[in-house]
Amino acid sequence: MTNYDVIVVGGGHAGIEAASSSASMGCSVGLLTMDRYAIGRMSCNPAIGGTAKGHLVREVDALGGMMGRISDKTGIQFRMLNKSKGPAVWSPRCQSDRKLYSEEAYRVVNSTKNLEIVEASVVGILSEYGKIKGVLTGEGEEIYCKALVLSSGTFLNGLMHTGLNSTSGGRFGEKQATGITESLLQLGFESGRLKTGTPPRLKKESINFDVLEEQPGDENPQPFSHFTDRSSFPELPQVSCHITYTDPEVHKILERGFQDSPMFTGRIKGVGPRYCPSIEDKIVRFADKERHQLFLEPEGLDSDLIYVNGFSSSLSGDIQLEALHKIKGLENCEMVRPGYAVEYDFFPPHQVDLTLETKLIEGLYFAGQINGTSGYEEAAAQGLIAGINAAAKIKGMPEFVLKRSEAYIGVLIDDLVNKSTEEPYRMFTSRAEHRLLLRQDNADRRLMNYGFEYGLISKEDHERVIVNEKLISGSLELFANTKLHARDINPFLESKGLNGIDSTETISKLCKRPELNLKELISINHISEETVVKNLLKNPAALEQVEIELKYEGYIKRQYETVGRLEKYEDTIIPLTLNYLILKSLSAEGREKLNKVKPRSIGQASRISGVTPSDISILLVYLKN
Repeated sequence: MTNYDVIVVGGGHAGIEAASSSASMGCSVGLLTMDRYAIGRMSCNPAIGGTAKGHLVREVDALGGMMGRISDKTGIQFRMLNKSKGPAVWSPRCQSDRKLYSEEAYRVVNSTKNLEIVEASVVGILSEYGKIKGVLTGEGEEIYCKALVLSSGTFLNGLMHTGLNSTSGGRFGEKQATGITESLLQLGFESGRLKTGTPPRLKKESINFDVLEEQPGDENPQPFSHFTDRSSFPELPQVSCHITYTDPEVHKILERGFQDSPMFTGRIKGVGPRYCPSIEDKIVRFADKERHQLFLEPEGLDSDLIYVNGFSSSLSGDIQLEALHKIKGLENCEMVRPGYAVEYDFFPPHQVDLTLETKLIEGLYFAGQINGTSGYEEAAAQGLIAGINAAAKIKGMPEFVLKRSEAYIGVLIDDLVNKSTEEPYRMFTSRAEHRLLLRQDNADRRLMNYGFEYGLISKEDHERVIVNEKLISGSLELFANTKLHARDINPFLESKGLNGIDSTETISKLCKRPELNLKELISINHISEETVVKNLLKNPAALEQVEIELKYEGYIKRQYETVGRLEKYEDTIIPLTLNYLILKSLSAEGREKLNKVKPRSIGQASRISGVTPSDISILLVYLKN
């Protein structure tokens, strides 16, 4: 009889983080996957990060997760997006080598202490008296556990569509997972269907890159991981991506294929992603747009495949190829594999708690696309939280829940639980109301203490964060109290065409001028000889954070004040046993939604769709009495 403390089902990005975190916390972990060499395989775009998604990767890394480290070792182009905007929305992204990413993910998982990879398909969930017991494999073996994390991606009754052709499978060349959905339905869970898609892959040598707009990576790229050695980064040769566009002629060709489209003929029942639509969905929803941007992205250094980002499609292969041939640079392209849509089962996430433990079965956790999310990064974040909480429950440690004001991960899970989702959920910076506090550059300062507390961050790395925090706070204090005289600063200001000052001004105040940077101001004064400043100049990451804190001081202060005002609601705890149905003074919808979600606090209750301010007032009075 095989026993583990934790079983993780699925070797995707959620499964990697769940398994490695539970194992690192001292639990015996069995990672069950149909193919050990498919661990970390990128189903869609061979890239990590992007707008808001990059924030999630930095946060996963700060908590001790693996995604950032794997990305840094296997990235072939690194870019910081949105640099023309404010620092709240700067987002790191890397183009990955698909083959090397999966190989490195397997190496990381396979070398993790307490973690065993088991090649098996799971066909049933075993529970007893409302608690998880284990899983049943396709071979008829029962494997037992104290906690189970389901991170099955797009494989639950997965169905792939290209035109009128439909084949079972969760990813190209890989079979679907059957039995799990049916087993969960028998336990009382409710399920739904979603769909996602992937674009065609083209043969690199058949593309005319000379006529296309080149998109190189950053000149001085930044790693995702706080633990990556910058002196040897990046480790791999760096490559460029290229940009091209569709046009009205391309759109007309695609429209001809609508009669055989599984999306428009109703063959696909699942709801697709609103913010990453297929190309056929784009030309219908945005009929006024004459063109759509496409990114041609290499799949790897040794790969001859190009991924056409922005051209996700489930139209027939011949229509896809005909349309591609009308696009600049692709006139003679060879399509190695057409795009396809994948339809799969998910479980609306109101059925999980903020720890990602299901409300129906104790010890059962859902993470990733099973909760209705899209994207590798959203999956990894959930996998990490589920893995930490599964291990914490077994070891008798406090449960781990991040607030919206602490992390994008907190926003992600809070949104899923309170609002649930009927379409694939994707993270955006606009979803975070405190985004100036949740920047990608300060993820270590926000979250590494938690990673250390749960045993995922070493004492040495934790002490480095403490030293870094002292350096930043010491620098902010110094610059707030150090003044520059007009005679010293005015010649410099005038050389830049700026107004001078009358007498003296602190470095802190001068730094708020958008035309000035902190390094310039330091060099004007003897302050550069101060020990704290010398150390700051040796630490580019800390220097950047100090400058951001100075330039946006007023905005940051206001956001902290807002968080402080809302904190009293987050700290007003609601008993999970409260029966809302007996509170007749609540609105009918409020009673129904509150009983469904079972919020932990007034703060969480206030964010549930359908719960009114009046309902919150009634709850506060009830709890006080």
